[in-house]
Order: sequence, then structure tokens, then C-alpha cells
Amino acid sequence: MERHFDTELADLKSNILGMGDLVEEAIIDSVEALKQLSRSRAQEVIDSDRFIDEQELKIDEECLDLLALRQPMAVDLRFITMAMKISTDLERMADLAVDISQRVLELTDKPLLKPLVDIPKLTLLAQEMTRNSISSFINKDAELARSVILNDIKADNLRDLVQQELLNDYISKNKSTIPRAIPLFLVARHLERICDHATNIAEDVIYWLEARVVKHHPEKLDQNV
Repeated sequence: MERHFDTELADLKSNILGMGDLVEEAIIDSVEALKQLSRSRAQEVIDSDRFIDEQELKIDEECLDLLALRQPMAVDLRFITMAMKISTDLERMADLAVDISQRVLELTDKPLLKPLVDIPKLTLLAQEMTRNSISSFINKDAELARSVILNDIKADNLRDLVQQELLNDYISKNKSTIPRAIPLFLVARHLERICDHATNIAEDVIYWLEARVVKHHPEKLDQNV
């Protein structure tokens, strides 16, 4: 029975990793659609969201079955409840990739307002934070979780750079740029929110491993356990 339970937990880990991979792919594809102003690629991201939603439901059902049938204690109980929270964050991240793709659909009949510089940087950061937050959970790696949390300020700064440039260099100088500027403004916001969800996961990992609440208190990351 114990060996079967271990197999079920391993399957749950695998499904979390698989969902994380799908979310990473959706993030990348949504911004690639923006770079190419590709309606078809943006639509693929939107269409794929249904499968990610199904993965969230599958993971939640797995977790509920494990809680009901195995009645886990201590570490295993915390792992399963964490998995449920993580699947929720991942699903919301995928929704934000859909939001980016919808902004792309608004832009496909218009030339890009400006070359994309900071948005691709923010995309890579969102991808890295997503991957590392999941890895910190799967591998019980508190240091990796800390690195995710500390990167959140970089995401905020990149979002601000994009939005300030759009406001100061385009919108305030020429109101006719608004239809092309606002979607980019929102893309930066959507990417930063993806980073926020990765940070949520990392904060939960710190709490799980060290019983410390660091949410809204990044200064506590430097304190001795």
C-alpha cells in the first residue's frame, strides 16, 4: 500500500511538471505571436487553454482522491495541498497567456508601434520564474524559491519600463498611437502578473519547507531560519 501511494505521489509530481511545461509554452507562443503579429499563432494559444484547464481539473481530482482515500499526514498532506494551490496558479498564468494572445488579435491588422525590446526580456523572465517555481516545489529547493521571489522586482521594473515608454514617448505625444500602444501596455501587465503567480508559488514553497511567511515581506528571505 505504501509503495502504491509513493507511485501516486510521483504521478502527481509528473502531472504538475507537465502542466508547468504547457504553461511555459503558452507564454512563449503568445509573445512569439506578438512578434510575428500572427493571428493563427495567437489563436492556437487561445484554443490550447481548454487543455490546460482540463489538466488543472485532473490534478485537483487526483489531490482530492489522495486526501480522501489515503488520508495522508504531515509532509505528504502539505505536499498534496500545495499541489492544488500550484495548479490554480498555473491555470491563471495560462489565462494570462490567453490575454496576451487576445491583445495580439487586436494588433494583427496594424503595424507594431515600436520594436519589441523589454517585452521579450520580460517574457524570458516570466518563463524562468515559472520553471524555477515549479522546480523548487518538486525538488524541495528553498534557495531556488528565494531566487524566484527576488526576481519579482525585476519583473516589476521591466513592466514599468515598457509602460513608461509607451506613455511618455507615444501616447502623450500622439493620441493616434493609442490603439497600438494600449495592447502593448497590457501585454507588459499580463507578463508581470505571470511573474506574480510564480512568486506566489515560491512563497508557498518557503512556507512549506521552512514554516516562514514571506508573502509581502521579502526582507524576511535574508533572515536566519
